[in-house]
Amino acid sequence: MIYETAPAKINLTLDTLFKRDDGFHEVEMIMTTIDLNDRLSFELRQDNKIVVDVEQTYVPSNSKNLAYKAAELMKKTYNLQQGITITIDKNIPVSAGLAGGSTDAAATMRGMNRLYKLNRPLEELCELGISIGTDIPFCIYGKTALCKGKGEKINFLNKPPSAWVVVAKPNIGISSPDIFKKLDLSHLQTINTEDCKTALNTGNYELLCSSLSNQLEPVSSKVCPEILKIKRNMLKSGADGAVMSGSGPTVYGLTQKERQARHVYNAVNGCCNEVYLVRLLG
Repeated sequence: MIYETAPAKINLTLDTLFKRDDGFHEVEMIMTTIDLNDRLSFELRQDNKIVVDVEQTYVPSNSKNLAYKAAELMKKTYNLQQGITITIDKNIPVSAGLAGGSTDAAATMRGMNRLYKLNRPLEELCELGISIGTDIPFCIYGKTALCKGKGEKINFLNKPPSAWVVVAKPNIGISSPDIFKKLDLSHLQTINTEDCKTALNTGNYELLCSSLSNQLEPVSSKVCPEILKIKRNMLKSGADGAVMSGSGPTVYGLTQKERQARHVYNAVNGCCNEVYLVRLLG
């Protein structure tokens, strides 16, 4: 049996530049990982089936699950005749902007690479993974990175300065395609990608906090007004910076001190079922 840890991602920045001919948006975003993980195990089967075993009833175990799709893709690409059982211990909220499905798919590709002794380079897995999810290439590496294109062009950056992260997901799921459809490219706010890169290069925590920005935040906030309420609550109760991750609805706040983080955690814990106090990884 093989085990893989699948960490959640957060966006430090997310910029949408233009709509591409293939229907996707050209993005430029800086992402990193946090210490909120799904855990996956992989075991060979005697038959040729893909079986996804996940305890939570709200998570699909069929081909709608990205881990299942990743396994299907790996089996087809590398002509793997032996089946696989994938067991997922799910901790990352779903439809949250934290790449929960993508990180499981990435872990599945890494796990199968080891289980079947394929020894394929991670770059090759990334090229495969982009066909089923735009966050998968980033999740395969799981490092701090500037991602461009649809998300597949990856430039690694320094990991962020040490910090606590309070993660709060409102009690609603948001569909990324729906949010991108609502995006008005003629009314875009300023995104601080260059400041964020400088902050990571120099380890400047204050600059990092002031550079947190997300082009999709105003759009998702119209669908889910709780996003801005949580963000304001976090900043008022002591977060040094706060922003929505991905297409939302999850909001996170950064603090350097644990006591400060606990204060923010307690302030938002009453208005959301899913609130987590974790560390930045990257």
